[in-house]
Amino acid sequence: MSSFQWGNLIYLILLLAMILFWFVIQNRGSLGKMAQQALAWGLIFVGVIAAIGVWDDIRHTMVPTQGVLTETGQIEVPRARDGHYYLTLGINGKPVDFLVDTGASQVVLSQSDAERLGLVTSDLAYTGRAMTANGEVRTAPVRLDTVELGPVVDRDVRAWVNEGEMDKSLLGMTYLQRWSRIEIADGALLLSR
Repeated sequence: MSSFQWGNLIYLILLLAMILFWFVIQNRGSLGKMAQQALAWGLIFVGVIAAIGVWDDIRHTMVPTQGVLTETGQIEVPRARDGHYYLTLGINGKPVDFLVDTGASQVVLSQSDAERLGLVTSDLAYTGRAMTANGEVRTAPVRLDTVELGPVVDRDVRAWVNEGEMDKSLLGMTYLQRWSRIEIADGALLLSR
């Protein structure tokens, strides 16, 4: 540990000791009750530390792992707990999370993802229209230089930026049709080239 980290540790220990000393002085008449409360808080603290320690395991259980390249060269995408399939693709070298949506005809970027990719959304020409579950929205066409999924790299992919609110970008059929085979089997989406 660096001297800065040692200093922080010593500061925290002294602060904890002062708080504990103050608590004991304030409650010296009811030390039995104080011991019960201290034990309860100690168990809560241990529980929080344990939850933090296994957070990666919990997260992988709640949100399945990303698509995996199988021995046969397929990309296998596990179904998430909500029944959908999610992929993180490299767009122009930056990771973007997508909801795989076979009901979407295009690749559609959310405003926040488009801005993260360096697109100035206020300068885009929102000339397109799309019908969504929330009604009609305006869209702006863009070209993505590279779209990477595992070892597969596609170039010059057309996409649209949605002017409306979206939680996640959509991976629609214009991208999915670049794959020779799309199959859903045993709780997984399989993409083959």
